[in-house]
Amino acid sequence: MSVAAGREFLAIPGPTIIPDVVLAAMHRPAVDIYAGPMVALTDGLLADLQKIFRTTGRTYIYAANGHGAWEAALTNVLSRGEKVLVLESGRFAIAWGDGAKMLGADVEVLPGDFRRAVRPEALEARLKADAKGEIKAVLVAQIDTASGVVNDIKAIGEAIRAAGHDALLLVDTVASLGCMPFEMDAWGVDVAMAGSQKGLMTPPGLGFTAASPRARERHNKANMRTHYWDWTFREGEVHYHKYCGTPPEQLLFALRAAFDLIFAEGLDNVFKRHRMLAEATRRAVVIWAEGQALGFNIAEPEERCDTVTAVVARDGVNAQPLVDYCANQCGVVLGRALGKLEGKGFRIAHMGHVNAPMVLGTLSVVEMGLSALGIPHGKGGSAAAIDYLAKTVPA
Repeated sequence: MSVAAGREFLAIPGPTIIPDVVLAAMHRPAVDIYAGPMVALTDGLLADLQKIFRTTGRTYIYAANGHGAWEAALTNVLSRGEKVLVLESGRFAIAWGDGAKMLGADVEVLPGDFRRAVRPEALEARLKADAKGEIKAVLVAQIDTASGVVNDIKAIGEAIRAAGHDALLLVDTVASLGCMPFEMDAWGVDVAMAGSQKGLMTPPGLGFTAASPRARERHNKANMRTHYWDWTFREGEVHYHKYCGTPPEQLLFALRAAFDLIFAEGLDNVFKRHRMLAEATRRAVVIWAEGQALGFNIAEPEERCDTVTAVVARDGVNAQPLVDYCANQCGVVLGRALGKLEGKGFRIAHMGHVNAPMVLGTLSVVEMGLSALGIPHGKGGSAAAIDYLAKTVPA
């Protein structure tokens, strides 16, 4: 017997649920790539990216996913053989570093913990030890969706400056942009990159970078540059240069509609909504953890991010039957565990186009699955989430 009929709840950390108005925006004919409306659309999107990244630096749009934007960020500022320091706190900064290595960089990983955020003091110490200034760039993810951690980018930028080091700071904001504060200029970030399919509520296929003046200076000397990713080419006068070819028009129409939703709600309100729904999720997990079979992956509460909650199974409990039950019997698709947690837990995403009934419905189904499968858990996790939101959302 199944109660999965009806609209499926997608609770994975990307691609996230796409708003109906964004889907509808794509349902229109292509337009002339050289004419005024498309040029105006591009100009508006690039300007709005500056607002969302919180930068006065140049922004760029690619027909690519986040991995493509990783490559764009790297190739525009690095030369082959230069040393890159990767800050470990999950899976994705490590993967970004792997990409840098394949491009010809000398990659070093600053060891971290899959259950903790990056320690800025460890970064400062490593940079102070780099007396010859061999490290040219530092790579870090603001949020790693595999571990569920949030890194303090402001403190990381301060650590670089405290060390008196000239390394560029490159930040992956794929799982954070449009969901939580990111202050590129104020925090001293040199290159930021993101993708369209998470907090920006647009189908996969668009990648973004933003560059500080320091990054643009380094760009002039970089020899990893390639024609497609190159910032200089994309700054050309002809409109198609902005995309190094034909623009991905329908995705751009979608992004415009998504940006309009974000700005209509207001960025601060978007951040508050994510913070409250994340805390509601955490309140539920705290109760479930009383059964000793489940718990948070991230050990410190203040290091748990506001876009995805990574839950781990303990004492040999297999979480996969729960994931399967939620999907097949109830129509709720949870995120599978990644990296070191593969097969050992699940993830609940709460990012982008998400509201209280979507989160509460997901939590209720998880609790239903725990009961149906006889997995030990504290009772009343969903009720704890409801109580929290009832007290937090004003009448």
